[in-house]
Amino acid sequence: MGILEIAALIAAIAFAMLVLILTLPILRLRHTVDATTRMINDLSERTGPLLGDVNTTVKNVNTTLEQVQTSLDGVNLQLAKVDTMTGHAQNVTANVANLVAVVSAAAANPLVKVAAFGYGVRKAAAARRHAETEREVRDTIKQQRRAARRGEG
Repeated sequence: MGILEIAALIAAIAFAMLVLILTLPILRLRHTVDATTRMINDLSERTGPLLGDVNTTVKNVNTTLEQVQTSLDGVNLQLAKVDTMTGHAQNVTANVANLVAVVSAAAANPLVKVAAFGYGVRKAAAARRHAETEREVRDTIKQQRRAARRGEG
């Protein structure tokens, strides 16, 4: 055997030892890959129905949001009607206030005149009664003086 054959034999034995040494980690790596594959398959089986449920939930939420939007549109429409009614009520209130002001101005002037006339009549009647009472008192005093003078004379 020559040196070349011995070198080839040593290389073959070294390669065989390398293969034997790498076989254990490769076998362990194979078990790890198998476990990972089973875990991914299991996760995929569990995730499928879960994603279906999530999809259904999202559809239900979208339907509910559409209903809420419809309700909000109805509320906005009613608020617009209420706003219109409030504007009309405000106009009516302003018209009534103006009417009251006109009626007050029209009625107040004659009422003031009637009240002043009534006051003047009462004042004149009181002054006349006072004057009559005063005249009666003077007449009575004059008669008493005359009677007193006749009785002295």
